[in-house]
Amino acid sequence: EAIPPHRPGLAKMSSAEPVRFFCTAGRGLEPFLARELRARLGATEVDCVSGKVFFRAAAGPGELRKLRSGERLFLLLKKHSPLPVSGNKGKMLHEIKSLVIEEPKYWLDIISVWRKLRGHEGKTDAVSRENTLALKRKSKEETKTASKRQKTEQVRAFVSEECPVEAGERCVAPERMSGQECWIKSKTSSELPSEGSGENPTTDEKLSFSFRVSCRCSGALAKILTSQEIGRAIGIALVKQCGWRADLRDPDIEIFVHLNDIHSVVGIPLFRLPLANREYIKTAGLRSTVAWAMASLAEISAGALVLDPMCGLGTILLEAAKEWPEACYWGADISDSQLEGADGNIRTAGLMDKIELLKASVKALPLPSESFDSVISDIPFGKKFKITNDAQLLPDILPEMKRVLRVGGTIVLLLSQDLRKRMDGLTECAGSDSPEASADGDGEAAPAKAPSVDGNSSSLARGVGESFPSSRCFGSLVPDGVYAVGLGKTDAFIYKYRKVSAAGNW
Repeated sequence: EAIPPHRPGLAKMSSAEPVRFFCTAGRGLEPFLARELRARLGATEVDCVSGKVFFRAAAGPGELRKLRSGERLFLLLKKHSPLPVSGNKGKMLHEIKSLVIEEPKYWLDIISVWRKLRGHEGKTDAVSRENTLALKRKSKEETKTASKRQKTEQVRAFVSEECPVEAGERCVAPERMSGQECWIKSKTSSELPSEGSGENPTTDEKLSFSFRVSCRCSGALAKILTSQEIGRAIGIALVKQCGWRADLRDPDIEIFVHLNDIHSVVGIPLFRLPLANREYIKTAGLRSTVAWAMASLAEISAGALVLDPMCGLGTILLEAAKEWPEACYWGADISDSQLEGADGNIRTAGLMDKIELLKASVKALPLPSESFDSVISDIPFGKKFKITNDAQLLPDILPEMKRVLRVGGTIVLLLSQDLRKRMDGLTECAGSDSPEASADGDGEAAPAKAPSVDGNSSSLARGVGESFPSSRCFGSLVPDGVYAVGLGKTDAFIYKYRKVSAAGNW
């Protein structure tokens, strides 16, 4: 099974009514996430846009945490069409604030739902009874004892923007991280007094419930207003409306606002850490969401033998073994340091009985022919892992991978833009002598595929993925899909092949 089957009864027990969410995703992973949401959670109203997937589901925190192809998960508060852009900043800020600002009773209801979904993580991960009573008092009467200056000085906007980072800002992002989650600490917060400045609001206003605003703004709106301006305006309004306390470092709640030319979205993160941060990975290598997507294409079933002949730190093997524990996994690499890192990851994940490591060259694997059901590999590229003379190496790698693969098995590879061009060139060369190639050398493009619940493949929605340049093959290896994905600022491509026979030129 490609993804564990959905059990409707389990979801209904977790929550009485389906709730609206959205989850961010790396470039190109939106269709993988959409399919996982339907299969794992029984999600409905699934809507993919660039970098996000919106959905409705009746699921508890335990089920939501199991999502493997998403980055950050949010409780969806508002989703509207793009805001009208005008030259009047004040009018535009008023429109933006109206998206977020509601009566305190509204926030009380939202926080109640958020509390149930989030569970008891971190500091309490919920509004305390004291906070709840304070919000109720705030909804009955408006406190007027603090000055506008005192309220304004509570606000500390924590602003999340698109990379690249502007001057005077600091961006922290893991290597190969998708551009979706680049958190930036705005210098504008230094304009506001510190907690020890002595300028405090009155007792009635200084509630223990704290917040921060994370704002991303792009498109036409970004030419008029900055994320800092928007975040500050929203923060001031929330302080005035609800009496919350701004906290840059460790807030009880984070208000996420994303405004662009496609939509206006407001949400609250469900968990402090992104879903993509795996607690079982000690040393990060390939982005975990991409590794999971690759494994989901390999059609892994119970009892299968799966090989990563260039395993590096073992991220692909870890993601596959966690999701499909009934299979057996092997990893090979020529580097002692990479194998040492992979061993540390495997031990941290508690998968010593599932994954075997082997020091070997991918060009000469000491493994029997036709012994594996799936071969999955991230062909190293980029500044850190770039293969030298990759044009000469690829023709050596592919035949050896095909040799150890059983008939009917799958090969899934992650390639850079350059390696993809090499691969397409090799496809055409090998295809010219392949019995599957057409007589005149032309053929219809093979459509891109996506993983399905039963482990087979099904067509993606229109506009997702790419097509192969022809129907030619690597002898007995037939192309079965190609998907463009993002690795931070780098573009990459997941290629899938199926071995249709033991015979062939390769």
